[in-house]
Amino acid sequence: MYFMKYIATFYTHFGAFSFHRRLEKLGDESVKLIAAPRKISVSCGTAVSFSQEFNPETMADEDTEAIYLIEDNSFTLIYHNE
Repeated sequence: MYFMKYIATFYTHFGAFSFHRRLEKLGDESVKLIAAPRKISVSCGTAVSFSQEFNPETMADEDTEAIYLIEDNSFTLIYHNE
């Protein structure tokens, strides 16, 4: 089974920690707090990597900056909080 890999970036550190807890509760065993790659974020510096399919209605909140799909070592923006 193939799992997609995502990275979420945030406006605040609190947002990153909240997102991490939310995904743990949703059962994503791959969820990890990581340093945000500089090429995709300059906000809080903390990001979350995960593999559960992204659903903005149940996962995103006001602190979520953006969600990127990782494919072949490149980042594709799939969600941005306006």
